[in-house]
Amino acid sequence: MDIYKISLNDANAFLTKLNCDNSGVKIMSKKTKVHTFLIKNMHVGAANILKQDALSIGADLAVPEGVIVARDKHVNVMLIGTIKHIEILSKKELAQPFGLKELAKVLKSFLHEENFPVKIMGVLNANEDSFFKNSRFDNSSASQKIEKMIEDGANIIDIGAVSSRPGSLPVSPEIELDRVKDIAQTIYKNKYYDKVQFSIDSYEPKVINYVLDHGFKIINDITGLENDKVCELVAKYNATAVIMHMQNNQTNMQNDPYYEDVIVEIDNFFKERVEKVKNFGVKDIVLDVGIGFGKSLEHNLLLLKNLEHFKHFGYELLIGASRKSMINMITPTEVIDRLPGTLAIHLESIRYGASIIRCHDVKEHSQAIKVFEAIEKIN
Repeated sequence: MDIYKISLNDANAFLTKLNCDNSGVKIMSKKTKVHTFLIKNMHVGAANILKQDALSIGADLAVPEGVIVARDKHVNVMLIGTIKHIEILSKKELAQPFGLKELAKVLKSFLHEENFPVKIMGVLNANEDSFFKNSRFDNSSASQKIEKMIEDGANIIDIGAVSSRPGSLPVSPEIELDRVKDIAQTIYKNKYYDKVQFSIDSYEPKVINYVLDHGFKIINDITGLENDKVCELVAKYNATAVIMHMQNNQTNMQNDPYYEDVIVEIDNFFKERVEKVKNFGVKDIVLDVGIGFGKSLEHNLLLLKNLEHFKHFGYELLIGASRKSMINMITPTEVIDRLPGTLAIHLESIRYGASIIRCHDVKEHSQAIKVFEAIEKIN
């Protein structure tokens, strides 16, 4: 008899390969992964009830000292359990007091996380002040750049005409539109939109309206569709909205960014903004936590490490950390040399739930992702 420890990414496939019966696969796959939830400011009465309920089914709740005698009225706890455990608790706590009914509903939202195929969003900038000069282009080379990105493996091409790097200043809608008009016409004339999806990195209604009328299908808005007119346009054209989180604006977002809890605050932002755009009739939504947009290095790392949390919304998650300064904060590196750090961040992001990777280096990402997925799929 031989034994070795295995790493499972697709429990269903592995159990099927073992020739388990179908009902067994369904039951056992829910027991193969342990989930942990940090629950903050829980009523001590709720903590004691949840602790006993968790233990009774084989799960557990890590609590601070003094909970049993209610030393503190509210405490932070950590729930530990498999998918099966969470299923049971999400039903069991519906009948309990102290806010446990609301907790049960939240836990239930984490049970049906959808997995999406990974897509590469290549970056092209039609402006002179983009922080990475290799992503810039002029209209004379637009077709060549687009065809090369498609050949290299891009699924989406994101066109930007205004820099959003920290400290950058906005330009008028007229100037922005003037920068993107020719490239939009080139895309429309050559029907490149039949080969790959096009996204506009903009929050200006005038620009968005023009490109949506020329084959673009995705609006990548760093303000998270703050403008109602943008919401109306996205709904009118049945386009996809990328809701990104940014603290303050690009002129001051990196001036000592602060959060009480970056995960909770961004989660609340997404809840509010998703509800808003849905009320306008927007159906296709992508969420972007906004790496580097009003975040310190610690905030960025926490968001990347806990990206899986945001899967409970049921939408695709986009990560764009390509060659960003956070890499330089970890290991001093010039922009031109940040590709290895970029790949490390993006591959880990995929592991934690990202399915759209916004990057400058399409070919390198395409190869890295194919190798990563081959390793993940093996059983």
